[in-house]
Order: sequence, then structure tokens, then C-alpha cells
Amino acid sequence: QVQLVESGGGLVQAGGSLRLSCIASGSILSINTMGWYRQAPGKQRELVARTSSGGSANYTDSVKGRFTIDRDNAKNTVYLQMNSLKPEDTAVYYCNAVLRYSDPWGSPRDLGVWGRGTLVTVSS
Repeated sequence: QVQLVESGGGLVQAGGSLRLSCIASGSILSINTMGWYRQAPGKQRELVARTSSGGSANYTDSVKGRFTIDRDNAKNTVYLQMNSLKPEDTAVYYCNAVLRYSDPWGSPRDLGVWGRGTLVTVSS
């Protein structure tokens, strides 16, 4: 069984910083992409940032220059450093990974996995 667990959310004032972490665990053989999405109240879930196994990254325009995504492949972990936070960044942040794992019979399977989310609240 594979799971993603996020941490690092919380309440911060506008202009402040937070660092989110997401750890993937289970019978993981390899991880392709890891990324962060967010969903604000009444809005659809949107991509924030995503990184490939090779290290390339892409960001949604609204966070460019403020957020940085990086990953530690050895630890199956992805981070999101969020600086200069704005009230409009308030949302539940979800970790996502596209990975290959070993099923109970030892066969490789590809899977997209979501974490349960961590709440980020930015006060004005």
C-alpha cells in the first residue's frame, strides 16, 4: 500500500513563510512526478508546482518567484517553500505523486496518489 503524508501547514500572516513537506511511503519502486496542488473554498483544485524525477519544475503563474519546489529522491520526499505569502494563497494544499509500486504479488503497477491535504491560512 502506498500513501502520501503532508505536514507543515498552519496559520501565518501575510508576507510570512511556510515550508510544506510530503513523504511517500510503501512498496515504491520509483517516483515520476511529485507536486503540490491547492483548493481554496468554493474553487477547483489547481496545480501549484510540480517536479519531475530529473529535477525540472513548473509553477503556476501566481506563485512564480515566491514558491520553490524541491525533492529528495532518496527520501521519497517533496517540499514546497512558500515565501511572501498572500491571503489568496489560503487553501488546503495537497501532495500528488505519479509512481510505480510493487503490488502484493510482486508485479509493478503505476499509480497516481494523493495525500489528505494540509491547511494553509494566510491572514491579512
